[in-house]
Order: sequence, then structure tokens, then C-alpha cells
Amino acid sequence: MIHYLLKSISYIFHPLIMPLLGLVFYFTKTPRFIPEPVIRAKVFSITILTIILPILLYFLLKTIRQVESLDLKTTKERIIPLILNVFITGLILNRVLPHDEIPELYYFYLGILFSSLACLILAILRFKASIHMIGSAGFFMFAVALSIHFKININGSIAVMCIILGAIATSRLHLKAHTNAELLMGLFIGLVPQLLLLNYWL
Repeated sequence: MIHYLLKSISYIFHPLIMPLLGLVFYFTKTPRFIPEPVIRAKVFSITILTIILPILLYFLLKTIRQVESLDLKTTKERIIPLILNVFITGLILNRVLPHDEIPELYYFYLGILFSSLACLILAILRFKASIHMIGSAGFFMFAVALSIHFKININGSIAVMCIILGAIATSRLHLKAHTNAELLMGLFIGLVPQLLLLNYWL
């Protein structure tokens, strides 16, 4: 029972959904007026680019035998998906979330881009940082920054996120997907870019 629960946590909080969660979290917490059609368009575009397109690309890579499974168990399997993710995130920054439109979201996705590049470099160097931890840690740091930026009390949400971070780490260790060092590196890579970019929008 515990095994299936911990395994389900890895799927429920998959890295693919974290960029979309950050976007939705922003729109639900921002005190700024943003027209409903704009919100719907952004959510639709990000859903297509960060979830639907990567899934389609995964099946293409699996068909041509560049990846074995969705877990991307080896560093070699990670290189092409991470390169594609870097290009997709760059496209989002250029077309969907330009700097002068919603700066908070622009820098959130810029942090994602830097995290993806760091993870790619480590994969090339044959170190498998936890992408689960990268995604969840980046989202966590963005949520904390938003609470400070907009002066809103989301302590409950932040507490839940801390529990989720712990659950994800426990899940990845239980499934023997990562070592402690790989989880800590993932946490570091997820947090630090978001933290450094706070200087530009907080």
C-alpha cells in the first residue's frame, strides 16, 4: 500500500505540471486585474507547450528508441528531452510570456530555463539530478516570493508545499530513482535560479 502511495506521488507531482501550476497559482493569487480572455489564452498556451507537446515528443523519442521510459533513468536518455525543454521554455519566454507583459511570470520561466540548462549540463557530465525536485523546488520558491511581493498570507499553502517536497523526496528515494546527493542537487538547482532572479522583480 505504501509503495503504491509513494509511486503515485511521483506521477501526481510530475515535473511536467510544475510550470503550469506556477502559472495558475500566480493568476489565483495576484491582486492585479488581468482580463479573463488573457488568462485563458496563457493557460491554454502553457498547457499545450509544457504538457501536451512534451508528451508527444516523448512518444516520438520512444518510437525512435532514444528513450526507454518516462522516468528517463539514465543521463544519456535525459539529454535530448532536456534540450527540447530548453527550446520550449525559450519559446514561451519569447512568445507567450514576454518581459513587458507579466514580469513575475517571465522571471519564473526564466528561472525554469536556467534550471533546465543546469540539469542538461549535469546530464552531459553524467550526473542525474532529480528533475522532480527541480520542478517542485522552483515552484515552491516562486510561491514564497509571490507572498512577499504581493504581501499576502499564504502560510497554509507554503506549509502544504513543504510537506509535498518531503513526500516527493521520500517517493524518489523509496523507488530508488535517486540518491540523497541527486535529490539535494535537484533542490539546489530548482531553488537557486528563482532566488537569484528575485532581484529583478521582487
